[in-house]
Amino acid sequence: MIRINKLTAAKAAVVLSVIPVLIYANAGGPQSGYTGAPNEGGTCITCHTSSLGGPGSVKVDFPSGLAYVPGATQHLVVTVTDSGKKRWGFQLTARAVSDVTKMAGSFTAGSDGNTQVICLDRAGTETVGPCTSVSQRQYVEHTLTEARKDQKGSFAFNFDWTPPATDYGAVNIHVAAIAADGDITAAGDYTYTASYTLSSPQSVLPAISKAVNGASFQNALAPGAWTSIMGVNLAGNTRWWRAGEIVNDALPTQLDGVSVTIGGQPAYIGFISPTQLNVLAPSDIGVGPVYVQVTNHNGVPTDWFIAQLQPVAPAFFQWVRSYSVATRPDYSLVAPSALFAPQGSSTPAKVGDVVILWGTGFGQTSPPFPNGKQVPGDQLYSVVNTPVILLGTVPAKVLGAALSPGSAGLYQIAIEVPPVPYIGDYLLTAQAAGVTSAPVLFNVQK
Repeated sequence: MIRINKLTAAKAAVVLSVIPVLIYANAGGPQSGYTGAPNEGGTCITCHTSSLGGPGSVKVDFPSGLAYVPGATQHLVVTVTDSGKKRWGFQLTARAVSDVTKMAGSFTAGSDGNTQVICLDRAGTETVGPCTSVSQRQYVEHTLTEARKDQKGSFAFNFDWTPPATDYGAVNIHVAAIAADGDITAAGDYTYTASYTLSSPQSVLPAISKAVNGASFQNALAPGAWTSIMGVNLAGNTRWWRAGEIVNDALPTQLDGVSVTIGGQPAYIGFISPTQLNVLAPSDIGVGPVYVQVTNHNGVPTDWFIAQLQPVAPAFFQWVRSYSVATRPDYSLVAPSALFAPQGSSTPAKVGDVVILWGTGFGQTSPPFPNGKQVPGDQLYSVVNTPVILLGTVPAKVLGAALSPGSAGLYQIAIEVPPVPYIGDYLLTAQAAGVTSAPVLFNVQK
């Protein structure tokens, strides 16, 4: 931004003659350092000599709330609002709370031409982004393209912010904005400012938002069934369990420091990530309301989350587009032929085909399956309550239903595809012990 001093009348004519030059020199937008961040030049009011504050506001919308995940890009929206104004500008930067001179992450301008990124190196030289490794600080701001637009009431600026790849601790976002009436004077223009503090993953307390069936993602849980726990800061990394973590067929109850209890008993953890855990519920717990609790990688427990367990919660796992996970006895994929193109191939089912459906939550087996153990391959664990399988309203012949050898909590339901009235997609459901599964798609062709 160009600093403007008080002028004598004698100098006014000279300055007015230079205004076009100043505008041209600043055509890329304001100078950097006017976001209201500590140890910088101030805010928009420094140059525009407008009033600080007014009937409007500036706000930043954060899609992930006031938190960030290192390296995970967020799309930010800065909205400047003032009912009596029609021209708009802003400048924003991000700084580490622990060191206000330390830039936190990087910016990418929006594709609409209304924003740009300014890079400032150690010598104080400004360049228009994208920035390089020599850039000490970055700013995102309006362009002259937008500043010349007339849009009454408010304007929204869109751009991306990528947080640091490592945890910087808490980050402050500083923004200053100008709302002008476009009369080429500062009279009646307003400067608005805002600051936000985004918590680092380490400082966000872990919390559970929901616990759902791991196949259907419905609120239907059962002992011995795969369960997905959703929330924030549940783990510090993302991965599945590894073969070496299953020792003597015993499933792991902890991955990288993350553990879960359901009904006061340890659950078996198959997958961890900051926002989702996939766990196998213990098979020897009761039904009804139970407490679920996660202890995250930092050893911090969540508050108790109450979930409802029922004796059975039949559900089919799904491919993309809600098609049921299904195979033939040779494990070739059963699905519409183009479902996995070009990555893989599949073949739709035909009437009379034997198809294996894959699910969880189908209940007790005979003999009872071993709690917290991988299913051995030398013993058949057949489902006590053989499910009814329907394609639409047409029942399929169930050839067998059992736990899959070498797995945990994974059921195989073998059916013969029944004669159906037409080719195409059917809603596939299972009924077990009076409970009906959420429908998934199953495709039948000639």
